[in-house]
Order: sequence, then structure tokens, then C-alpha cells
Amino acid sequence: MKALVFPGQGSQFVGMGKELYDSRKDIKDLMDSANDILGFDILSVMFRGTEEDLKKTEVTQPAIFIHSVAALKAVNGIGAEMVAGHSLGEFSALVANGVLSFEDGLKLVSTRAKAMQEACDANPSSMAAILGLADDVVERVCEETPGIVVPANYNCPGQLVISGETEAVQLACEKMKEAGAKRALLLPVNGAFHSPLMLPAQEKLAEAIHKTKFYKPNMDVYQNITTTAVYDAEEIKNNLIAQLTGPVKWTQSIQNMIKKGATAFVEVGPGKTLQGLIKKIDGNVTVSSAV
Repeated sequence: MKALVFPGQGSQFVGMGKELYDSRKDIKDLMDSANDILGFDILSVMFRGTEEDLKKTEVTQPAIFIHSVAALKAVNGIGAEMVAGHSLGEFSALVANGVLSFEDGLKLVSTRAKAMQEACDANPSSMAAILGLADDVVERVCEETPGIVVPANYNCPGQLVISGETEAVQLACEKMKEAGAKRALLLPVNGAFHSPLMLPAQEKLAEAIHKTKFYKPNMDVYQNITTTAVYDAEEIKNNLIAQLTGPVKWTQSIQNMIKKGATAFVEVGPGKTLQGLIKKIDGNVTVSSAV
């Protein structure tokens, strides 16, 4: 059984989407429409911008979404029976299974990105990657550390990202090393994604989501919050909202997809990050890129 997976923030690169844009008129038309939807020329930033331009959250997230949906169009679904997306990638997954239109998905991603950037600017906060510790140890250290610091991304066994107030994250990193972590690395981000510090952004996203039409899914979507297949449109909405302040349970989601029969995972969008994570979660499955 084949599953499509969609990457999140961090997979962007200068020149992203240009080959897709030049490959087919229908893909070009789709990508051109993004400029009109967003009200600025995001394609020029994707194709010819600097790395700094692309790193801005309000640019990064729509750019990755546009690239991912264009790649999806290029392969026309390739016979998949289930989908999942890592954080931001969940919006691309919901286009793949018919829940969101491209236009509505892009508008929501743009709203999400701007709201997250505002929340980042309002609070000094950060994230860190913890390597070589069991999940329960990371969870315990976070609980015992003063201030706001929580598990944010369960990426694969032995790789968990924490998120929260800058001082709390730095202190937690020291405690992780004392607990036996191979590495505890502060990430080059200026915000605490998937933590309680995203609450202001969550409220703005919730308002936009509740005004948006969500359709019945035509294939299973495994959401970051539940880690299980979700079918009800209202539940899908609520899980998207909860995801902003809750953890991305990627390891658990992939494990559940495998339990339900997934044997081949195709990454749709820029980069190959998810393929590497999935092979670490289960080396028996096959992984590949859509284009």
C-alpha cells in the first residue's frame, strides 16, 4: 500500500519549484495563481530569492505548500491510499485527499504563517533538537525544567525537538546532555512552534479555519495530533488548530500507517527529509520522491 507524505518548514531551497513550473502548462497556471491569491510575487522569491528571503516564515510556509501541491499535480496522486504531512505539510496532505482546495489551503497556510511569525516576534523563544535520548526521558526533563519547554516534534526514534521559552530551552538542553543525550542543538529559528507560546497564532488560525469549507476526504489522512486516520471534516479542522500548540507525533503517525498496511512512502514536495526519518522509524518500508 502506498502513502504520500508532505514536508514542513525547513525543506525550502532557492530555485524550488522552477523545474515543475517549466514542465507543464497546467502546473504553471496553478503556480501563477498563487501570486494572485497571496497578493505578492512569491514565485520570484522561490525561483530567484535569497536564502534569507526564503527563511521568513510568512514566505517559507506558502512556498513549501505551493511546491508540494505542484509536485502532487505532476504525479496525479500515483495510486496512494493514505496521506500525512509533517506540521505545515498537513495542509498539503489535505489538498491531496480532497479536503481542501488549493486556493483555500494556500490562504490558510498564509494566515497560519503570518500568525506564527507575530507570535514569534512577541515572545523570545526557540527550539532545540535532542539526539540519542528516549522519548520518555526527554518528556521527563521538559516537565522538570522551570519555565515553558515542551516536546514539539517526535521525528524518529532518538530524535525529538523541544520548544519553548529561550531560557527554558537552553536549560533543558543542559539537562538533556546530563541525562545522556548525544547532542542537544539549538535550532536557527526565532520561535517556539508547537508549544503553548503559539496560542495567539492558534486563535487567528482557528477563526480562518472555521470560515473555510472542508470537504469529505477521499483517502485516509493521519494527523499529527491524533496519529490515526481521521475522516470527519470538523475533527480534521479541530486537529489542525490543536497542532499549532501541540506536538507533531510523526514517529507514531508513520508507525500507525505501517500497521494499517503502508509499505511504500512517497515524499511529495521539496527535499528528502521525511524519507530519512521514515527509514529510521522502519527500515523495512520503501521511500522515494514524487518528482
